[in-house]
Amino acid sequence: MKKIIRRVFIILPAILLQSVWIYILAQWLAPWAALINTALSVLSCIFVLYIITKQDEGTYKILWLLVILTFPLPGAALYVLFGDKRTTKPLRRKLNAVWEPFQPSECSLNAGRELKERDPRMAQTFQYIQDATGFPVYPNETAQYYPLGDQLFPAMLEDLEQAEQFIFVEYFIVKPGVMWNTMVEIMARKVSQGVVVRVLYDDLGSISTYADDNVRELWKKGIQCIPFNPLIFVKGTLNYRDHRKMLVIDGKVAFSGGVNLSDEYINQVEKFGHWKDIGFRLTGPAVQSYTRMFTEFWNAFAAESRAKECSALPAPLPEGRTGRGFVISYYDSPLRSQAVSNEIYIDLLSQARRYAYFFTPYLMPGEALLNAFVRAARRGVDVRILMPGIPDKKLVFRMSHSFYPVLLEAGVKIYEYTPGFVHAKGCVMDDVVGTIGTVNLDYRSLFLHFENNSLFYKAPILDEIKADFLDTQARCREMKLGENVKVNFRHWMLDGILRIFAPLC
Repeated sequence: MKKIIRRVFIILPAILLQSVWIYILAQWLAPWAALINTALSVLSCIFVLYIITKQDEGTYKILWLLVILTFPLPGAALYVLFGDKRTTKPLRRKLNAVWEPFQPSECSLNAGRELKERDPRMAQTFQYIQDATGFPVYPNETAQYYPLGDQLFPAMLEDLEQAEQFIFVEYFIVKPGVMWNTMVEIMARKVSQGVVVRVLYDDLGSISTYADDNVRELWKKGIQCIPFNPLIFVKGTLNYRDHRKMLVIDGKVAFSGGVNLSDEYINQVEKFGHWKDIGFRLTGPAVQSYTRMFTEFWNAFAAESRAKECSALPAPLPEGRTGRGFVISYYDSPLRSQAVSNEIYIDLLSQARRYAYFFTPYLMPGEALLNAFVRAARRGVDVRILMPGIPDKKLVFRMSHSFYPVLLEAGVKIYEYTPGFVHAKGCVMDDVVGTIGTVNLDYRSLFLHFENNSLFYKAPILDEIKADFLDTQARCREMKLGENVKVNFRHWMLDGILRIFAPLC
């Protein structure tokens, strides 16, 4: 609570400054109102032209055009501060300072060549990811699927107990409780055995759950801990959050998925009914990608703290077995010109032939991805989206509902999980390809956040994702136009307004 109050007081000067400007404009600048209005109109036109010519998501452009044309001065100021990706420069500088070109191993080169021989079209998708992110395709050794956080957590504890060299922890939300306290107890014991333990968490994501006092306690135990992009003042990087989730142990094992480090994710406490989430445990050469993801962020953002930089990556592991398929693990970044996961989902939907099943807690896709869902369904692909039945954010849930009519009319099937909340993020298509990671089907995940994702091709884990999807669907209600999805004029008007503001949520 103290952390939230402190952040609120930091924001107050910005609010006061805006109020003072409005007062001055009304009291002392009234005689020059016509001139000021003309200047603001010219300024707004410049901004409008700039936004229109930018390569950006259409819905996002519409939102800012409305704001700037309605309120030229504050609208332009807000766009410069929060809307333009040029504000990512501070983050970009830090990451560029530690970034090194990745040299693919013979293991990954062989995997790429074999994938190209087996499926040239899918190989193009994997090559796109590699070119855009710098992370290579690997043979999949083992990828264990967990349909609930309740099942993922014991596996995490078991591997933590086996750590010998290092433990890397990076999550959007960290909250003291059964889950986190148990992990800290093991990690503190491991520190006493000479294991290096580092924790990176998102400052805004954990603003109400993890305070400076908690961080100091970790340091006392020998656990290095730093926040990502601290919310010290209102700044242009405020929107760009670390939504990644990963636990990496000795460069041999990596855990990821939708599960944060808080008790509701493992159903130790109930917040929104039963919490449905998914995750996976990865071994083999592909773990190198997760080790590299964490190392890059730690070295970039620990520079201003007492934490030391991570050393070089461990030596490459033995080659995996290509009979178990392929995997490419990468992270999304708002610093790149390409929204990789957004483009991948569009690409995969264009390749789908029989079915495409998606888990997501929020459904606010951009226009291009929305059209990809529609086109796939209209050409006969069985497209299904599984959503929460009990929302964690009611306004966001209502905004998600504003996208239902156009999807349902095209033939997309939408199901809501009646026992509670779905926080899972993943998909599976045609028994051939699928993803698990941290990417929601909303604007923030697809365009503004740092996310991590793993794309699997012809790996055994795909069968488990599909089976879990169908099992979960059996406990859902199907959403249908005219029944539980209203399509009257009032709802049409509300949906239109909500969809304009969807990029903000």
